[in-house]
Amino acid sequence: MNTDEQRFGMSVKKEENFPEWYQQVVIKAELVDYYDIKGCYIMRPNGYYIWKVIKEFFTKEIDARGVEECYFPMLVTKSSIEKEKKHIENFAPELAWITKCGDEDIAEPVAIRPTSETIMYPSYSKWLKSHRDLPLRLNQWCNVLRWEVKNTLPFIRGREFLWQEGHSAFLTKEEAVEEVFDILNLYKKIYEEWLAVPVIPGIKSENEKFGGAEFTTTIEAFIPQSGRGVQAATSHFLGQNFSKMFDIKVNDQNTDEYVFQNSWGITTRTIGVMVMVHGDDKGMVMPPRVSQIQVVIVPCGIKNNEEANKKLFEYIDGIEQELKKNNIRVYFDSKLNVQPGYKFNHWEIRGVPIRLEIGPKDLKNGNVMLYTRFNQNKRSEKRENIGELLSKELDIIHQSMFEIAKKERDSKIVRTNSWEEFMTAIEDKKMLLVPWCQDPDCDDDIRKSSTIHDENGEVVSMGAKSLCIPLENKKYSGEKCIKCDKEAKSDGLFGRSY
Repeated sequence: MNTDEQRFGMSVKKEENFPEWYQQVVIKAELVDYYDIKGCYIMRPNGYYIWKVIKEFFTKEIDARGVEECYFPMLVTKSSIEKEKKHIENFAPELAWITKCGDEDIAEPVAIRPTSETIMYPSYSKWLKSHRDLPLRLNQWCNVLRWEVKNTLPFIRGREFLWQEGHSAFLTKEEAVEEVFDILNLYKKIYEEWLAVPVIPGIKSENEKFGGAEFTTTIEAFIPQSGRGVQAATSHFLGQNFSKMFDIKVNDQNTDEYVFQNSWGITTRTIGVMVMVHGDDKGMVMPPRVSQIQVVIVPCGIKNNEEANKKLFEYIDGIEQELKKNNIRVYFDSKLNVQPGYKFNHWEIRGVPIRLEIGPKDLKNGNVMLYTRFNQNKRSEKRENIGELLSKELDIIHQSMFEIAKKERDSKIVRTNSWEEFMTAIEDKKMLLVPWCQDPDCDDDIRKSSTIHDENGEVVSMGAKSLCIPLENKKYSGEKCIKCDKEAKSDGLFGRSY
Protein backbone atom coordinates (compact mmCIF):
# COMPACT_ATOMS: atom_id res chain seq x y z
CA MET A 1 0.00 0.00 0.00
CA ASN A 2 1.42 3.39 -0.99
CA THR A 3 1.50 6.46 1.26
CA ASP A 4 -1.66 8.01 -0.22
CA GLU A 5 -3.60 4.77 0.23
CA GLN A 6 -2.48 4.53 3.85
CA ARG A 7 -3.57 8.09 4.47
CA PHE A 8 -6.82 8.19 2.50
CA GLY A 9 -7.75 4.52 2.05
CA MET A 10 -8.50 1.71 4.46
CA SER A 11 -5.49 0.21 6.22
CA VAL A 12 -7.23 -2.84 7.74
CA LYS A 13 -9.54 -5.52 6.40
CA LYS A 14 -13.04 -6.08 7.73
CA GLU A 15 -12.51 -9.77 8.50
CA GLU A 16 -9.09 -9.30 10.11
CA ASN A 17 -9.66 -6.44 12.55
CA PHE A 18 -13.33 -5.56 12.66
CA PRO A 19 -13.25 -2.99 15.51
CA GLU A 20 -10.46 -0.97 13.88
CA TRP A 21 -12.07 -1.36 10.45
CA TYR A 22 -15.34 0.10 11.75
CA GLN A 23 -13.62 3.07 13.39
CA GLN A 24 -11.80 3.82 10.14
CA VAL A 25 -14.91 3.55 7.96
CA VAL A 26 -17.07 5.97 9.94
CA ILE A 27 -14.26 8.54 9.94
CA LYS A 28 -12.94 8.11 6.39
CA ALA A 29 -16.42 7.91 4.87
CA GLU A 30 -17.04 11.26 6.60
CA LEU A 31 -20.03 10.00 8.58
CA VAL A 32 -18.76 11.25 11.94
CA ASP A 33 -15.80 12.94 13.53
CA TYR A 34 -14.50 12.69 17.06
CA TYR A 35 -15.23 15.24 19.76
CA ASP A 36 -13.21 16.02 22.87
CA ILE A 37 -15.77 14.37 25.18
CA LYS A 38 -15.72 10.56 25.18
CA GLY A 39 -18.86 9.05 23.71
CA CYS A 40 -19.95 12.24 21.93
CA TYR A 41 -19.51 12.50 18.18
CA ILE A 42 -19.96 15.06 15.44
CA MET A 43 -22.37 13.89 12.75
CA ARG A 44 -21.06 15.12 9.43
CA PRO A 45 -23.37 15.88 6.47
CA ASN A 46 -22.74 12.51 4.80
CA GLY A 47 -23.92 10.76 7.98
CA TYR A 48 -26.67 13.15 8.99
CA TYR A 49 -28.29 12.85 5.57
CA ILE A 50 -29.10 9.20 6.36
CA TRP A 51 -30.88 10.29 9.53
CA LYS A 52 -32.71 12.97 7.55
CA VAL A 53 -34.09 10.34 5.14
CA ILE A 54 -35.18 8.13 8.05
CA LYS A 55 -36.90 11.10 9.70
CA GLU A 56 -38.74 12.04 6.51
CA PHE A 57 -40.04 8.50 5.94
CA PHE A 58 -41.07 7.91 9.54
CA THR A 59 -42.67 11.35 9.96
CA LYS A 60 -44.78 10.84 6.83
CA GLU A 61 -45.95 7.46 8.11
CA ILE A 62 -46.89 8.53 11.63
CA ASP A 63 -48.49 11.77 10.39
CA ALA A 64 -50.83 9.60 8.31
CA ARG A 65 -51.69 7.69 11.50
CA GLY A 66 -52.63 10.82 13.42
CA VAL A 67 -49.49 11.12 15.54
CA GLU A 68 -48.61 14.75 16.34
CA GLU A 69 -45.20 16.36 16.79
CA CYS A 70 -44.20 18.05 20.06
CA TYR A 71 -41.16 18.93 22.13
CA PHE A 72 -40.64 18.59 25.90
CA PRO A 73 -37.76 19.97 28.01
CA MET A 74 -34.62 17.86 28.38
CA LEU A 75 -34.45 18.14 32.18
CA VAL A 76 -36.25 15.93 34.69
CA THR A 77 -36.53 16.26 38.47
CA LYS A 78 -35.35 13.55 40.81
CA SER A 79 -38.83 13.18 42.29
CA SER A 80 -40.36 12.53 38.85
CA ILE A 81 -37.78 10.03 37.68
CA GLU A 82 -37.95 8.05 40.93
CA LYS A 83 -41.71 7.50 40.68
CA GLU A 84 -41.34 4.28 38.70
CA LYS A 85 -38.91 1.97 40.51
CA LYS A 86 -38.23 -0.48 37.67
CA HIS A 87 -37.81 2.40 35.24
CA ILE A 88 -35.16 4.18 37.33
CA GLU A 89 -33.31 0.90 37.97
CA ASN A 90 -32.70 0.59 34.23
CA PHE A 91 -31.26 4.07 33.83
CA ALA A 92 -29.75 4.97 37.23
CA PRO A 93 -26.12 4.07 36.31
CA GLU A 94 -26.31 6.20 33.14
CA LEU A 95 -28.07 9.30 34.50
CA ALA A 96 -26.17 12.58 34.21
CA TRP A 97 -27.14 14.99 37.00
CA ILE A 98 -26.87 18.77 37.05
CA THR A 99 -26.05 19.66 40.64
CA LYS A 100 -24.45 23.12 40.38
CA CYS A 101 -25.09 26.50 38.78
CA GLY A 102 -21.77 28.32 38.82
CA ASP A 103 -20.37 27.71 42.29
CA GLU A 104 -23.78 27.29 43.91
CA ASP A 105 -25.42 23.94 44.59
CA ILE A 106 -28.85 23.54 43.01
CA ALA A 107 -31.58 23.02 45.61
CA GLU A 108 -33.10 20.11 43.68
CA PRO A 109 -30.72 18.41 41.24
CA VAL A 110 -32.11 17.67 37.78
CA ALA A 111 -31.13 14.92 35.37
CA ILE A 112 -30.66 15.18 31.62
CA ARG A 113 -33.22 12.97 29.92
CA PRO A 114 -32.22 9.38 29.16
CA THR A 115 -35.82 8.96 27.88
CA SER A 116 -38.92 11.07 28.44
CA GLU A 117 -41.65 8.98 30.07
CA THR A 118 -41.26 10.73 33.42
CA ILE A 119 -40.91 14.14 31.73
CA MET A 120 -44.03 13.88 29.58
CA TYR A 121 -46.51 11.96 31.69
CA PRO A 122 -47.24 14.62 34.34
CA SER A 123 -48.57 16.71 31.44
CA TYR A 124 -50.62 13.78 30.15
CA SER A 125 -52.25 13.67 33.58
CA LYS A 126 -53.25 17.34 33.23
CA TRP A 127 -54.42 17.13 29.63
CA LEU A 128 -56.44 13.90 29.69
CA LYS A 129 -59.75 14.09 31.56
CA SER A 130 -62.38 12.54 29.29
CA HIS A 131 -62.46 9.55 26.95
CA ARG A 132 -63.03 12.18 24.24
CA ASP A 133 -59.42 13.35 24.77
CA LEU A 134 -58.17 9.98 23.57
CA PRO A 135 -56.18 8.75 21.86
CA LEU A 136 -53.26 11.08 22.56
CA ARG A 137 -50.33 10.19 20.29
CA LEU A 138 -47.25 12.41 20.43
CA ASN A 139 -43.78 12.12 18.94
CA GLN A 140 -40.65 14.16 19.46
CA TRP A 141 -37.27 14.18 17.70
CA CYS A 142 -34.56 15.04 20.17
CA ASN A 143 -31.24 14.07 21.73
CA VAL A 144 -30.81 12.04 24.90
CA LEU A 145 -27.88 11.51 27.23
CA ARG A 146 -26.91 8.19 28.79
CA TRP A 147 -23.53 8.34 30.46
CA GLU A 148 -22.21 4.99 29.22
CA VAL A 149 -19.39 3.61 31.35
CA LYS A 150 -18.70 0.78 28.90
CA ASN A 151 -16.64 1.12 25.74
CA THR A 152 -18.27 3.74 23.56
CA LEU A 153 -18.58 3.26 19.81
CA PRO A 154 -19.78 5.77 17.18
CA PHE A 155 -23.51 5.31 16.46
CA ILE A 156 -23.69 2.00 18.37
CA ARG A 157 -22.90 3.03 21.96
CA GLY A 158 -22.72 6.77 22.48
CA ARG A 159 -23.36 8.95 25.49
CA GLU A 160 -25.39 11.43 23.48
CA PHE A 161 -27.45 10.30 20.51
CA LEU A 162 -30.40 11.38 18.39
CA TRP A 163 -33.69 9.55 18.32
CA GLN A 164 -37.42 9.85 18.04
CA GLU A 165 -39.61 8.85 20.92
CA GLY A 166 -43.33 8.32 20.57
CA HIS A 167 -45.68 8.31 23.55
CA SER A 168 -49.31 7.26 23.20
CA ALA A 169 -52.34 6.95 25.45
CA PHE A 170 -55.45 4.91 24.61
CA LEU A 171 -58.73 4.03 26.26
CA THR A 172 -58.40 0.31 25.57
CA LYS A 173 -55.63 -2.25 25.76
CA GLU A 174 -56.50 -3.56 22.29
CA GLU A 175 -55.87 -0.17 20.66
CA ALA A 176 -52.54 0.20 22.43
CA VAL A 177 -51.29 -3.28 21.55
CA GLU A 178 -52.28 -2.78 17.90
CA GLU A 179 -50.16 0.37 17.76
CA VAL A 180 -47.15 -1.36 19.35
CA PHE A 181 -46.90 -3.83 16.48
CA ASP A 182 -47.79 -1.28 13.82
CA ILE A 183 -44.87 0.92 14.88
CA LEU A 184 -42.57 -2.10 15.10
CA ASN A 185 -43.41 -2.88 11.48
CA LEU A 186 -42.48 0.69 10.50
CA TYR A 187 -39.09 0.22 12.17
CA LYS A 188 -38.66 -3.03 10.24
CA LYS A 189 -39.39 -1.13 7.02
CA ILE A 190 -36.73 1.47 7.86
CA TYR A 191 -34.08 -1.22 8.13
CA GLU A 192 -35.16 -3.45 5.27
CA GLU A 193 -36.65 -1.02 2.73
CA TRP A 194 -34.29 1.91 3.30
CA LEU A 195 -31.07 0.53 4.80
CA ALA A 196 -31.19 -2.91 3.13
CA VAL A 197 -30.53 -4.57 6.51
CA PRO A 198 -32.47 -7.73 7.49
CA VAL A 199 -33.91 -7.78 11.00
CA ILE A 200 -35.77 -10.26 13.19
CA PRO A 201 -38.91 -8.95 14.94
CA GLY A 202 -39.68 -10.37 18.35
CA ILE A 203 -40.60 -9.91 22.00
CA LYS A 204 -37.97 -9.14 24.61
CA SER A 205 -37.58 -11.55 27.52
CA GLU A 206 -38.69 -10.53 30.99
CA ASN A 207 -35.08 -9.69 31.89
CA GLU A 208 -34.49 -7.63 28.74
CA LYS A 209 -37.74 -5.70 28.48
CA PHE A 210 -37.96 -1.94 29.08
CA GLY A 211 -38.21 -0.98 32.75
CA GLY A 212 -41.88 -0.37 33.59
CA ALA A 213 -43.25 -2.04 30.45
CA GLU A 214 -45.65 -4.97 30.39
CA PHE A 215 -43.86 -6.18 27.28
CA THR A 216 -41.30 -4.86 24.81
CA THR A 217 -41.21 -5.65 21.10
CA THR A 218 -37.93 -5.36 19.24
CA ILE A 219 -36.22 -5.81 15.92
CA GLU A 220 -32.82 -7.46 16.15
CA ALA A 221 -30.00 -7.10 13.64
CA PHE A 222 -26.85 -9.23 13.53
CA ILE A 223 -23.24 -8.38 12.70
CA PRO A 224 -21.54 -11.52 11.29
CA GLN A 225 -17.95 -10.27 11.66
CA SER A 226 -18.29 -9.65 15.40
CA GLY A 227 -20.86 -12.36 16.03
CA ARG A 228 -23.06 -9.94 17.96
CA GLY A 229 -26.70 -9.00 17.83
CA VAL A 230 -27.84 -5.39 17.89
CA GLN A 231 -31.11 -4.16 19.35
CA ALA A 232 -32.19 -2.10 16.35
CA ALA A 233 -35.40 -0.44 17.62
CA THR A 234 -38.05 -1.08 20.27
CA SER A 235 -41.77 -0.52 20.77
CA HIS A 236 -43.11 -0.93 24.32
CA PHE A 237 -46.56 -1.70 25.70
CA LEU A 238 -46.56 0.08 29.04
CA GLY A 239 -50.03 -1.07 30.04
CA GLN A 240 -51.34 1.01 32.95
CA ASN A 241 -48.08 1.02 34.92
CA PHE A 242 -47.20 4.63 34.20
CA SER A 243 -50.78 5.89 34.09
CA LYS A 244 -51.30 4.64 37.65
CA MET A 245 -47.98 6.13 38.73
CA PHE A 246 -48.75 9.55 37.22
CA ASP A 247 -52.52 9.42 37.75
CA ILE A 248 -53.42 9.55 34.06
CA LYS A 249 -57.09 8.64 33.93
CA VAL A 250 -60.17 9.66 32.00
CA ASN A 251 -63.88 9.58 32.65
CA ASP A 252 -65.65 6.98 30.55
CA GLN A 253 -69.36 6.38 31.14
CA ASN A 254 -69.16 7.99 34.59
CA THR A 255 -66.22 5.81 35.61
CA ASP A 256 -62.61 6.93 35.95
CA GLU A 257 -60.34 4.64 33.94
CA TYR A 258 -56.55 4.59 33.81
CA VAL A 259 -55.32 4.87 30.23
CA PHE A 260 -53.20 2.29 28.42
CA GLN A 261 -49.87 3.62 27.19
CA ASN A 262 -47.07 2.87 24.74
CA SER A 263 -43.64 4.30 24.08
CA TRP A 264 -41.50 3.59 21.03
CA GLY A 265 -38.17 4.76 19.65
CA ILE A 266 -35.49 4.40 17.01
CA THR A 267 -32.05 6.02 17.16
CA THR A 268 -29.01 6.94 15.09
CA ARG A 269 -27.78 3.43 15.92
CA THR A 270 -29.47 2.66 12.59
CA ILE A 271 -26.49 4.22 10.81
CA GLY A 272 -23.92 2.16 12.70
CA VAL A 273 -25.75 -1.08 11.95
CA MET A 274 -25.92 -0.13 8.26
CA VAL A 275 -22.16 0.54 8.16
CA MET A 276 -21.30 -2.73 9.90
CA VAL A 277 -23.51 -4.83 7.65
CA HIS A 278 -22.65 -3.31 4.26
CA GLY A 279 -19.15 -1.83 4.47
CA ASP A 280 -16.21 -3.65 2.86
CA ASP A 281 -12.42 -3.49 2.67
CA LYS A 282 -12.57 -0.36 0.51
CA GLY A 283 -14.80 1.57 2.92
CA MET A 284 -18.50 2.30 3.09
CA VAL A 285 -21.07 0.76 0.76
CA MET A 286 -24.08 3.04 0.86
CA PRO A 287 -27.62 1.71 0.31
CA PRO A 288 -28.97 3.86 -2.56
CA ARG A 289 -32.15 5.08 -0.87
CA VAL A 290 -30.28 6.81 1.97
CA SER A 291 -27.18 7.90 0.08
CA GLN A 292 -26.68 11.66 -0.08
CA ILE A 293 -25.14 11.16 -3.53
CA GLN A 294 -26.54 8.23 -5.52
CA VAL A 295 -24.51 8.76 -8.69
CA VAL A 296 -21.16 10.50 -9.05
CA ILE A 297 -19.87 11.43 -12.51
CA VAL A 298 -16.09 11.47 -12.99
CA PRO A 299 -14.68 12.84 -16.26
CA CYS A 300 -11.68 10.90 -17.57
CA GLY A 301 -9.12 11.52 -20.30
CA ILE A 302 -9.05 15.29 -19.81
CA LYS A 303 -6.49 16.85 -22.20
CA ASN A 304 -4.95 20.25 -22.77
CA ASN A 305 -7.55 20.89 -25.43
CA GLU A 306 -10.12 23.45 -24.38
CA GLU A 307 -12.54 22.67 -27.21
CA ALA A 308 -12.45 18.90 -26.60
CA ASN A 309 -12.93 19.40 -22.86
CA LYS A 310 -15.86 21.74 -23.49
CA LYS A 311 -17.63 19.13 -25.63
CA LEU A 312 -17.01 16.44 -22.99
CA PHE A 313 -18.38 18.63 -20.20
CA GLU A 314 -21.46 19.51 -22.28
CA TYR A 315 -22.06 15.79 -22.82
CA ILE A 316 -21.75 15.16 -19.09
CA ASP A 317 -23.97 18.13 -18.25
CA GLY A 318 -26.75 16.67 -20.39
CA ILE A 319 -26.48 13.38 -18.52
CA GLU A 320 -26.47 15.15 -15.15
CA GLN A 321 -29.65 17.08 -15.99
CA GLU A 322 -31.42 13.93 -17.17
CA LEU A 323 -30.57 12.15 -13.92
CA LYS A 324 -31.91 15.07 -11.89
CA LYS A 325 -35.17 14.95 -13.87
CA ASN A 326 -35.43 11.31 -12.80
CA ASN A 327 -35.04 12.40 -9.14
CA ILE A 328 -31.60 10.87 -8.86
CA ARG A 329 -29.18 12.59 -6.49
CA VAL A 330 -26.18 13.16 -8.75
CA TYR A 331 -22.86 14.96 -8.32
CA PHE A 332 -20.53 15.93 -11.18
CA ASP A 333 -16.96 15.87 -9.82
CA SER A 334 -15.57 18.43 -12.26
CA LYS A 335 -12.37 19.32 -10.37
CA LEU A 336 -9.55 19.51 -12.94
CA ASN A 337 -6.68 19.61 -10.45
CA VAL A 338 -7.40 16.10 -9.11
CA GLN A 339 -6.61 12.85 -10.94
CA PRO A 340 -9.47 10.40 -11.70
CA GLY A 341 -7.80 7.69 -9.58
CA TYR A 342 -7.90 9.92 -6.51
CA LYS A 343 -11.56 10.69 -7.18
CA PHE A 344 -12.37 6.99 -7.57
CA ASN A 345 -10.83 6.24 -4.17
CA HIS A 346 -12.58 9.19 -2.52
CA TRP A 347 -16.05 8.18 -3.71
CA GLU A 348 -15.46 4.47 -3.07
CA ILE A 349 -14.63 5.13 0.59
CA ARG A 350 -17.79 7.21 0.90
CA GLY A 351 -19.75 4.35 -0.65
CA VAL A 352 -21.54 6.17 -3.48
CA PRO A 353 -23.69 3.46 -5.15
CA ILE A 354 -22.94 4.29 -8.80
CA ARG A 355 -19.98 5.94 -10.50
CA LEU A 356 -20.14 7.03 -14.13
CA GLU A 357 -16.75 7.34 -15.81
CA ILE A 358 -17.02 9.40 -18.98
CA GLY A 359 -14.17 10.20 -21.37
CA PRO A 360 -13.63 11.25 -25.01
CA LYS A 361 -14.20 7.69 -26.28
CA ASP A 362 -17.56 7.54 -24.46
CA LEU A 363 -18.52 10.88 -25.99
CA LYS A 364 -17.64 9.60 -29.45
CA ASN A 365 -19.59 6.34 -29.06
CA GLY A 366 -22.53 7.75 -27.07
CA ASN A 367 -21.70 5.60 -24.04
CA VAL A 368 -20.96 5.82 -20.33
CA MET A 369 -18.87 3.49 -18.16
CA LEU A 370 -21.01 2.39 -15.20
CA TYR A 371 -19.38 1.17 -11.96
CA THR A 372 -21.52 -0.25 -9.15
CA ARG A 373 -19.96 0.08 -5.71
CA PHE A 374 -21.62 -2.84 -3.90
CA ASN A 375 -20.18 -5.53 -6.22
CA GLN A 376 -17.36 -3.48 -7.83
CA ASN A 377 -18.58 -4.37 -11.32
CA LYS A 378 -17.93 -2.13 -14.33
CA ARG A 379 -19.73 -2.18 -17.66
CA SER A 380 -20.40 0.06 -20.64
CA GLU A 381 -23.94 1.36 -21.22
CA LYS A 382 -25.54 3.49 -23.90
CA ARG A 383 -26.23 7.15 -23.11
CA GLU A 384 -29.80 6.81 -24.37
CA ASN A 385 -32.44 6.71 -21.57
CA ILE A 386 -29.68 6.81 -18.95
CA GLY A 387 -32.02 8.32 -16.34
CA GLU A 388 -34.51 5.47 -16.59
CA LEU A 389 -31.70 2.91 -16.64
CA LEU A 390 -30.06 4.22 -13.47
CA SER A 391 -33.38 4.54 -11.63
CA LYS A 392 -33.89 0.82 -12.16
CA GLU A 393 -30.24 0.11 -11.36
CA LEU A 394 -30.53 1.80 -7.96
CA ASP A 395 -33.51 -0.41 -7.06
CA ILE A 396 -31.59 -3.49 -8.22
CA ILE A 397 -28.63 -2.46 -6.05
CA HIS A 398 -30.85 -2.04 -2.98
CA GLN A 399 -32.48 -5.45 -3.43
CA SER A 400 -29.15 -7.14 -4.12
CA MET A 401 -27.57 -5.60 -1.01
CA PHE A 402 -30.51 -6.77 1.11
CA GLU A 403 -30.38 -10.31 -0.28
CA ILE A 404 -26.61 -10.56 0.23
CA ALA A 405 -26.93 -9.34 3.82
CA LYS A 406 -29.85 -11.68 4.55
CA LYS A 407 -28.05 -14.70 3.10
CA GLU A 408 -24.99 -13.97 5.24
CA ARG A 409 -27.14 -13.37 8.35
CA ASP A 410 -29.14 -16.56 7.82
CA SER A 411 -25.93 -18.58 7.44
CA LYS A 412 -25.02 -17.51 10.98
CA ILE A 413 -28.21 -18.76 12.64
CA VAL A 414 -27.95 -22.22 14.20
CA ARG A 415 -30.94 -24.21 15.46
CA THR A 416 -30.06 -26.66 18.23
CA ASN A 417 -31.31 -28.25 21.45
CA SER A 418 -27.81 -29.26 22.56
CA TRP A 419 -25.91 -27.14 25.08
CA GLU A 420 -22.59 -28.37 23.70
CA GLU A 421 -23.60 -27.21 20.20
CA PHE A 422 -24.82 -23.95 21.72
CA MET A 423 -21.38 -23.20 23.16
CA THR A 424 -19.59 -24.19 19.95
CA ALA A 425 -21.84 -21.94 17.87
CA ILE A 426 -21.39 -18.96 20.20
CA GLU A 427 -17.61 -19.29 19.91
CA ASP A 428 -18.07 -19.47 16.11
CA LYS A 429 -19.77 -16.03 16.25
CA LYS A 430 -23.27 -17.28 15.53
CA MET A 431 -26.80 -16.71 16.81
CA LEU A 432 -28.92 -19.56 18.07
CA LEU A 433 -32.57 -20.56 17.93
CA VAL A 434 -33.18 -22.90 20.85
CA PRO A 435 -36.11 -24.40 22.78
CA TRP A 436 -36.53 -22.16 25.81
CA CYS A 437 -38.69 -21.98 28.92
CA GLN A 438 -38.62 -18.13 29.04
CA ASP A 439 -37.84 -18.19 32.78
CA PRO A 440 -35.82 -15.13 33.94
CA ASP A 441 -33.56 -17.30 36.13
CA CYS A 442 -32.80 -19.55 33.17
CA ASP A 443 -32.02 -16.44 31.10
CA ASP A 444 -29.45 -15.43 33.73
CA ASP A 445 -28.05 -18.95 33.93
CA ILE A 446 -27.52 -19.12 30.15
CA ARG A 447 -25.66 -15.82 30.21
CA LYS A 448 -23.43 -16.88 33.11
CA SER A 449 -22.81 -20.40 31.80
CA SER A 450 -21.81 -19.16 28.34
CA THR A 451 -19.37 -16.54 29.64
CA ILE A 452 -15.75 -17.56 29.00
CA HIS A 453 -13.13 -16.85 31.71
CA ASP A 454 -9.36 -17.18 31.66
CA GLU A 455 -7.30 -19.00 34.29
CA ASN A 456 -7.36 -15.89 36.50
CA GLY A 457 -11.13 -15.63 36.39
CA GLU A 458 -11.14 -12.63 34.05
CA VAL A 459 -13.87 -12.51 31.41
CA VAL A 460 -12.46 -13.39 27.99
CA SER A 461 -15.74 -13.55 26.08
CA MET A 462 -19.10 -12.25 27.24
CA GLY A 463 -21.96 -14.67 27.61
CA ALA A 464 -24.93 -15.06 25.29
CA LYS A 465 -28.19 -13.43 26.27
CA SER A 466 -31.74 -13.68 25.02
CA LEU A 467 -32.00 -11.30 22.07
CA CYS A 468 -35.71 -11.88 21.61
CA ILE A 469 -38.50 -14.41 21.33
CA PRO A 470 -39.10 -14.23 17.56
CA LEU A 471 -42.61 -13.44 16.37
CA GLU A 472 -42.27 -16.27 13.85
CA ASN A 473 -41.89 -19.15 16.26
CA LYS A 474 -41.84 -22.91 16.41
CA LYS A 475 -44.54 -24.65 18.45
CA TYR A 476 -43.23 -26.96 21.17
CA SER A 477 -44.99 -29.83 22.92
CA GLY A 478 -43.19 -31.74 25.65
CA GLU A 479 -39.68 -30.68 24.64
CA LYS A 480 -37.31 -29.51 27.38
CA CYS A 481 -35.60 -26.14 27.60
CA ILE A 482 -32.02 -26.17 26.31
CA LYS A 483 -30.62 -25.27 29.75
CA CYS A 484 -33.03 -26.42 32.45
CA ASP A 485 -35.58 -29.16 33.03
CA LYS A 486 -38.61 -26.94 32.47
CA GLU A 487 -40.79 -27.41 29.42
CA ALA A 488 -39.90 -25.25 26.43
CA LYS A 489 -42.51 -22.61 25.60
CA SER A 490 -41.01 -21.23 22.40
CA ASP A 491 -37.88 -20.58 20.42
CA GLY A 492 -35.48 -18.19 22.05
CA LEU A 493 -33.02 -16.24 19.91
CA PHE A 494 -29.70 -16.08 21.79
CA GLY A 495 -26.36 -14.52 21.06
CA ARG A 496 -23.74 -12.09 22.18
CA SER A 497 -24.73 -8.48 21.72
CA TYR A 498 -23.59 -4.87 21.68
